[in-house]
Amino acid sequence: MLRLCLATQNRHKVTELRALLMACAPELENQLELLSLSDLAVVDEVVEDGATFAANAQIKARAAALATGLWALADDSGLQVDALGGAPGVLSARYAGEPRSDARNLSALLAAVAAVPAEGRGASFHCSLCLCSPSAVAVDTYLSEGSVSGSLLTVASGQDGFGYDPIFVPTEAELHAAGLPLTLLGQSFAMLSLAQKNQLSHRTRAVRAMLPNLIALVAQQNA
Repeated sequence: MLRLCLATQNRHKVTELRALLMACAPELENQLELLSLSDLAVVDEVVEDGATFAANAQIKARAAALATGLWALADDSGLQVDALGGAPGVLSARYAGEPRSDARNLSALLAAVAAVPAEGRGASFHCSLCLCSPSAVAVDTYLSEGSVSGSLLTVASGQDGFGYDPIFVPTEAELHAAGLPLTLLGQSFAMLSLAQKNQLSHRTRAVRAMLPNLIALVAQQNA
């Protein structure tokens, strides 16, 4: 069995990544042991100072791989708002400053777009994943990307999800592409069930793009 470190202490991301990996590749269930930084008692002190999601994912994956001696999978994701020139972007998790708070980030973003009309509230979620070997050399580093388009509500709606999920509504085209019923149109990510969200989320798309590398890695481990 391959032990894989999920390079995060964010329990929401751990839950989503575990669910996504098993849903997208059920054949890996008995071949992949997924461990978070918390499971491995590793303190996450890495400085995420990359200019892009991909750069931050690489920083986190490399640090986790070196700290644990395991293959590491890191996620860096966030919300890009058209009216704010792509902000909060890589600063999504700390948009309202430190200490990090989903509630304060949400309030700060709603205030920033309060005067923006409905037709100008376009936004997208983006996710970059990086898979890095324990040696942390570039030749054994793999990247994948995923994004989903939508718009922002004026008030938070829904009790599930995390981060900016309560104000992000996927477009009709995204629902259709994911095979979800159009009765869900207008519902935020936080109003969708986890299964529904996972059908079209940015993280799902990045995981699917990464799967060939993970499957090949497991096969190599078992050879």
